[in-house]
Amino acid sequence: MIRVKEVTVIGADGEQLGTFPTHEALSMAQENDLDLVEVAPHANPPVCRIMDYGKYKYKQSKRAHEAKKNQRVIHVKEVKFRPNTDQHDFNFKIKHAQRFLEAGDKAKIVIFFKGREIVHRENGQRLLERVAETLEDLADIEQASKQEGRTLTMILVPKKKKEVPTKKEDAAEA
Repeated sequence: MIRVKEVTVIGADGEQLGTFPTHEALSMAQENDLDLVEVAPHANPPVCRIMDYGKYKYKQSKRAHEAKKNQRVIHVKEVKFRPNTDQHDFNFKIKHAQRFLEAGDKAKIVIFFKGREIVHRENGQRLLERVAETLEDLADIEQASKQEGRTLTMILVPKKKKEVPTKKEDAAEA
């Protein structure tokens, strides 16, 4: 599949072997029962490596799987309010936001204005401030209030957990 006349060859052990005609580099790889793989096609001449391509792909997939296993997916959960939300409904929805934040997800607080409610945007702003004040021990504000059409949004992220020293560490310091 390599269509150039000459290639720079890197051996199976990582040693630079030099520049060879493509057919000669292919025969060198076949002598060792390995593959000639183009690793830098835009170099002049292109750089090829002698390696076991199947083993290389397998190791790459294993590395990708390990990286995926160690990453934490953060979801953005949405809690919707209206500007005239009553106290009981407010508390009920705040509990949902607390649950989302404690699970490690972001909480998007949305205030939706219907009809002429949009004229009193300050009611929605006060509600967002009340939400932020209620959840200040659990969350930090990632994105302050922002108007998008008929909605007012704010995004909260869980606070970073502080390292709590153990009793052994306290005894070692004393």
